[in-house]
Amino acid sequence: MKKFLPIILIIFSVAVIQAQNKIAVTIDDLPLSRIRYYEKDYYQLVTDKLIENLKNQNAPVIGFVNEYKLYTDSTLDESKVKQLKKWVDAGFELGNHTFSHPSANKIPIEEYKQDIIKGERITKEFLKTAGKEMRYFRHPFLQTGLSLEVKNEIEKFLRENGYKIAPVTIDNSEWAFSFAYDKAFNQHDSVLMKKIGEDYINYMRDRLEYWEGQSEALFGRNISHTLLIHANPLNADYYDELCNMIRAKDYEFITLDEALKDEAYQSEDRFIKSGGISWIHRWAITRGKGKDFFGNEPETPKYIWDFTGLNYE
Repeated sequence: MKKFLPIILIIFSVAVIQAQNKIAVTIDDLPLSRIRYYEKDYYQLVTDKLIENLKNQNAPVIGFVNEYKLYTDSTLDESKVKQLKKWVDAGFELGNHTFSHPSANKIPIEEYKQDIIKGERITKEFLKTAGKEMRYFRHPFLQTGLSLEVKNEIEKFLRENGYKIAPVTIDNSEWAFSFAYDKAFNQHDSVLMKKIGEDYINYMRDRLEYWEGQSEALFGRNISHTLLIHANPLNADYYDELCNMIRAKDYEFITLDEALKDEAYQSEDRFIKSGGISWIHRWAITRGKGKDFFGNEPETPKYIWDFTGLNYE
């Protein structure tokens, strides 16, 4: 038996490696969410801190750009352009999130197409200089059209222009925590900022576990996930804690390319309702799953909604 023990241990080790959870981190609203509401010194500081923490984590990320954020009063703002170039200089892959962040559900399809093209001009040139290209597209609000005709036409247009769609499996309301975090910062309330940050990490842990369960229920296994967060002060301050939490859940950080190799992403998606939802639920709806499959999602704490005045989930 002893002579077989090393072989058994090797087989066990391989099985453990293969069973490890995997996740790709995607970051929306570059160069920085709500940049128009921040003073120059502050958005420079936040961008520098966020990029530094992203690099220190040594985990792949892809950022999605809204180029309208590079303008101040309709004029290209070189200071904001420099913030975007910092992402390129740091070696991160960048994708297209449209120019002005419109909903595919609310504007004519031709207008949506033009916003896609308008949203790539500056970023593409930066990437080209760095020997890279823009390959992925992220729908604003995760909304993809209210009819199959519109949805399919957008997808055809993206393919013709060299884009792959960047799906999201771990959907969440991180944006609401970020809004609250900014408001607490403006009120100089460091105690509340700390509470919001800690509750954010706990909430994201709950969401991660929820989507793991939904994946198991739909596919019989935990698929390679795609996580959506945003470029904001909250993640500049708490990205380390977020990654520590994810690693504690036995996740390996992978590229979006690697995540999309999971056969789950070949699942049919015929979702055409108004919500911007996780692709896991899109696939489940397409498969005809009943109401008992959905629900029980971890909720954003009520005080976040009350403090910000934002709409409830």
